[in-house]
Amino acid sequence: MTGSPLVSILVGFLDAERFIEETIASVFDQTLGDWELILVDDGSSDRSSSVAQRYAAENPERVHYLTHEGHRNRGVCASRNLALSRARGRFVAILDADDVWLPQKLAQQVEILNGHPRAGMVFGAARYWRSWDKSAAGMRRDYTPRLGIEAETIHEPPTLLRSCHPLGRAAAPCPSDLLLRKEVLLSVRGFEEAFTGIYQMYEDQAFLAKIYLSTPVFASAGTWTLYRLHEGSCCHRVGTSGQELHVRNFYLDWLDHYLRDHGNRDLRIRRALRRAQLLGRHPWADRLLSWPRQIKEMAKNLARPS
Repeated sequence: MTGSPLVSILVGFLDAERFIEETIASVFDQTLGDWELILVDDGSSDRSSSVAQRYAAENPERVHYLTHEGHRNRGVCASRNLALSRARGRFVAILDADDVWLPQKLAQQVEILNGHPRAGMVFGAARYWRSWDKSAAGMRRDYTPRLGIEAETIHEPPTLLRSCHPLGRAAAPCPSDLLLRKEVLLSVRGFEEAFTGIYQMYEDQAFLAKIYLSTPVFASAGTWTLYRLHEGSCCHRVGTSGQELHVRNFYLDWLDHYLRDHGNRDLRIRRALRRAQLLGRHPWADRLLSWPRQIKEMAKNLARPS
C-alpha cells in the first residue's frame, strides 16, 4: 500500500484471545482493500498480545500494533484515542475485538458517505449474534433490532440524541457498525476517557451524543456487523451485577454537564434528559409519567364510532 489509506480501523483490545483472530479476519475479508488496521493493546495478559503482534509483523504496511506506556490498562476510550492519533485515513471505523464485519461493510459505507458529503457518520442495523456459540442451547437465535427511526436518510443534529437510546425509544447504533469522517472525530476530540471500568458500558453513548450534536448522520437499513453476545462482555457483566442503573445515571450526569459546558439550550433535549434522570433516580415514576399518554389513548378510543 502506498500513500495514506482510505479507511483507518481502530481496534482496542484487552484479553481478547478468544475472538480477536476472527475479528481481524473479517477486516482482511473486506471487499474494499484500501485500509489500515490499528490494534491497541490495553494491557492484555493473554495470547491476544502475541496474536496482534504477529499480524502487525506479517503485514507491516497495513497493520499496526500499539500499547500504552508501561503496557497499562487505560480503558477502551483511551485505546481508541491512541489509535486515532496515529490514523492516516480519510474515514475512521471502530471495531470491537469480539465483533465481526460482513465483507461489504466498508465498501458500502464509504459509498454512502461519498454520496452524502454533508453526513459525518453512517450506521446501519447490526445483527445481534448469538449463533456463534453452538453450545448455548436455546440461545442460538440471532436478531436484528429495528432502527426505530427513518432509514436511508440523513438525520440533522441533534435529532438522534432525542430519538435514540437512552433518551429516546430507538435502538442505539452498535459502535462496531460506525464509519465516520476523521475530521468529525477530531472536531469532537475523540472518545471520553472518563468512561472506564464498569462505566465503559455507556462510553459509546457518550461518544454518540457528541456526534449527534455536531454533524448530520446517515441511518441505513443495511446490516454489515455481527454484534457478538457473550457472557464476558461489559454489558453482560454490568447487567448481571445489578449496576446498570448506576452506570446509566453516571452517563446522564455526564451528558447534563456536557450540554451545559457547550451551551446547548435545546428544550426538547433538556426535557428528555430530565425525564431520564428522574426515572434513573425514581424508577417508579415511569407509571406517573405515562398516565397522560394513557389518558389520551383512552380518550381517542372513546371518541371512535362503535
